[in-house]
Amino acid sequence: MIKKVIISPSILSADFCNLERDIKLVESAGADWLHIDVMDGHFVPNITIGIPVVESIRKVTSMPLDVHLMIEKPEKYIEVFAKAGADILTFHYEAVSDIKPIIDLIKSYNIKAGLSIKPKTPAQVVFPYLKDLDLVLIMTVEPGFGGQKFILDCADKIPLIKEKASESLIIQVDGGINSETAGICTSYGANSLVAGNYIYKSADINAAIKSLL
Repeated sequence: MIKKVIISPSILSADFCNLERDIKLVESAGADWLHIDVMDGHFVPNITIGIPVVESIRKVTSMPLDVHLMIEKPEKYIEVFAKAGADILTFHYEAVSDIKPIIDLIKSYNIKAGLSIKPKTPAQVVFPYLKDLDLVLIMTVEPGFGGQKFILDCADKIPLIKEKASESLIIQVDGGINSETAGICTSYGANSLVAGNYIYKSADINAAIKSLL
């Protein structure tokens, strides 16, 4: 049974000099998962976290690691991220030409498989894969950098996907999530929210997480 709303703070907004501290902060504040943005400087114009950091994070938390691969050729890295401790691996529809084999590869490691779409990609592209996926991630900002403004039109994809999906599908939204936009997304049917700046730049992390529910 899926919890009503899964909160997955993005460590892209954490203090990397104090990463363990900041992981423990959200864990003790009631976060459900930890969202880890992996960027390669090719698929998106930024470079972030790699495999050694995921391995290190795995040692300091029991929270599920929700790893978002914003990279080209994600199939080359599924095994190493799975072995590093990822519990969910989400790759981008726009980064690959053949979706199903990558979903199958992820699931062969007994972890959850997710598929993400950028703001300009229509919801309909994920429909053929819904029965195989554990999670669909709808980006409500252009992937690559934190702190962007929520693109309202992207939320319209949520009910389209929810209508076609099984009850067990996790519909996650990432980008510009705060107490106001979270309410929009959950009212449309989203059941997982990624938030970075809103949580980590808040004066009260506990209150920020609770305000998303």
